Amino acid sequence: MRERYGRESVGQIITFGTLKARAAFRDVARTLRIEPGEVDRFTKLIPAGPGVTVTLADAPERSPELRQLARHDERVRKVLELGTRIEGLARHASVHAAGVVIAPGPLTDYVPVCLAPQEPDAIITQYDMVALEQVGMLKIDVLGLKTLTVIHDARRMVEERHGTTLDLDALDLEDANVYKLLGSGRTAGVFQFESPLATDCLRNMKCDRFDDLVATNALLRPGPLDSGMHLVFIRRKRGEETVRYPHDALREVLGPTYGVIVYQEQVMRIANVLGGYSLAEADVLRKAVGKKDKELLQRELGPFVERAVARGHDRRTIEDIAAQIETFGRYGFPKAHSVAYSVLSFRTAWLKTYYPAEFMAALLSSEIGNTDKVVQYINEARELGLEVLPPDVNESGFKFTVVGDRRIRFGLGAIKNVGAGAIDSIIAGRQAGGPYRSLVDLCDRIDLRLCNKRVIEALIDAGACDSLGGDHRAQLVAALDTAFGEAQARQQERVSGQHALFGEATPVPRPSSPLPDVVPWTEHERLTREKAVLGFFISGHPLARYRVEAELFGTRTTATLGQWGDQKVRIAAVVTLVKRQISKKTSAEYARLTLEDFHGTAEALVFPEAWAKLNDVIRPDQALLLTGGYSARDRGEEQAPFIVEAAQPLAELKATGAIGLTLRWSTGEPPAPEATRAAAALCASHPGAAPVLVEYGGNGATERLRSRSLKVELDDALLAALRELVGPEHVALEDARRLKP
Repeated sequence: MRERYGRESVGQIITFGTLKARAAFRDVARTLRIEPGEVDRFTKLIPAGPGVTVTLADAPERSPELRQLARHDERVRKVLELGTRIEGLARHASVHAAGVVIAPGPLTDYVPVCLAPQEPDAIITQYDMVALEQVGMLKIDVLGLKTLTVIHDARRMVEERHGTTLDLDALDLEDANVYKLLGSGRTAGVFQFESPLATDCLRNMKCDRFDDLVATNALLRPGPLDSGMHLVFIRRKRGEETVRYPHDALREVLGPTYGVIVYQEQVMRIANVLGGYSLAEADVLRKAVGKKDKELLQRELGPFVERAVARGHDRRTIEDIAAQIETFGRYGFPKAHSVAYSVLSFRTAWLKTYYPAEFMAALLSSEIGNTDKVVQYINEARELGLEVLPPDVNESGFKFTVVGDRRIRFGLGAIKNVGAGAIDSIIAGRQAGGPYRSLVDLCDRIDLRLCNKRVIEALIDAGACDSLGGDHRAQLVAALDTAFGEAQARQQERVSGQHALFGEATPVPRPSSPLPDVVPWTEHERLTREKAVLGFFISGHPLARYRVEAELFGTRTTATLGQWGDQKVRIAAVVTLVKRQISKKTSAEYARLTLEDFHGTAEALVFPEAWAKLNDVIRPDQALLLTGGYSARDRGEEQAPFIVEAAQPLAELKATGAIGLTLRWSTGEPPAPEATRAAAALCASHPGAAPVLVEYGGNGATERLRSRSLKVELDDALLAALRELVGPEHVALEDARRLKP
């Protein structure tokens, strides 16, 4: 925009961050030198959350615990008193996330400006968006969405691989397959619908048309979520609640949204239908809703009521509708905005439905520097039946690429210590001379001024050199010094022109010498080195051998661990970091943990009393089943700390009989007698602690029989033999604690 309209005519908009109740309390408490831990505890007692507006003056009335503290703790009383004096003041200035103004000439002719410290070329208006409007400037929101890049990259890959040019403007917005994907919960990467709440909304609503998608986009905002309006919409959509209209004349206006006011445009139509407003007059009311200005909205609603009553409508009914509009004013969303968002939502879902490999490759590339997102999207790709291959110097580009019908190759750009220049050199060498045949060949043909030894070692650790020969990565690392040193000497000779004396103008492929015979890395060392350069595991996972235990006993994953709940929860994870700390309050030792599972990483706390019992169990690199919960004061927090109360090594679960073996058959297709005898003999030859059950299902009923004589050791040999004997679909493992004796 600066290039088009001129740098001096385009400006971003300043915003002023004001001190809300919690921030004012924190700042004063910190100034009075109250311990950080206590500041955090006190602050969390002040009610906060979507739709909750509390000042320090009324916080004690809203929070009994805070009121009690203020009575008995002089420090808290003083912080509350001083905090009310600074509450509401501007604390800092920042730049509006999307707001832009364009002037017909230099901005300095119209408004005062300043420069952004982080971006010297950017001009910032010194008036905020309210003041700008008062002096006649038009605020425009310009959104730079990463999603647009994802869609662009996915379309390009589809065109390159399939020769098809996608016309996304011509998509059928009622495509049943797309809504089937959304309803299944596979919303990772779908614009605006990635959060667990959005996923649950679509699933519970049974979203099956574009209008529902648009409404959901509008309802998934703090206001409607806080008021429960989204739940009313879902119940009415499912037919579980009668659709009611506040006035018969509004059936046409509110019919598409099941009687719920969802959009600002509906407010305009209500004013038009009931109050006889022209659309220009109704737009003033819409603006009051859009600005979230309570005083302005109430000022506009008074005339609306009187005009509607003057047209013969019942005053009480109109006042009820006005109250609904006032409530709606906390979250009013323009339908035009929601439709525009929903078109992007639909397009991402459509690409994921019909071109999942290209879409997921583009999505992964867009988050190439975000480890947690890459882990999440790799798991999503695998759930979609796609294979995500490790990086490879002979096939990878900078970004993630599609290399087969359902295969995605990891991008070299995601490897730490490997810069863009090094990647360009690797790709250029491959394009000029074909695939690299060995480590020596790789070192000879890339520019070692860009790809130093550290870069190549990172490539080896990431698995990107696995195609260069050898039985394992330890051999490649052991050979690196020699291969790199000799190749460097040859490249220096070529640069100095010595080879030209003998007519050797281009590098000649060197014969590959045998790789050193060294001890392979352990799986732990291989995965540790892999994670060090990728940020996560790609060729395996320390938790992989306990996948069954994780699925049977875990009730949360790292992706959902931060969601507060009032019930005990369990998570199966590897402890990657144990940080011991001393409580300033009690001088007792406690621990902060970093956990990792198939979904990413999360933090956890072990308080002193539990830590005293668990410090011998909770160790780095241990795969554990952790049980715990959340503090009541963290209710409503965006990320609630998980507090560990118990821990058990996952390796012990099979040995202690916590997992049972079930052989499942249908009464319509019972097993052959010889198969049951052979299965019983197999079980008898592997005695252990796990109970054995036989399950027969059919005609809507299931009968389960528990063996009194057989208990087995659930080792891999027994499970493999049983699956081969009776078929994998007839062998299952389950939580033995839920089985009746």
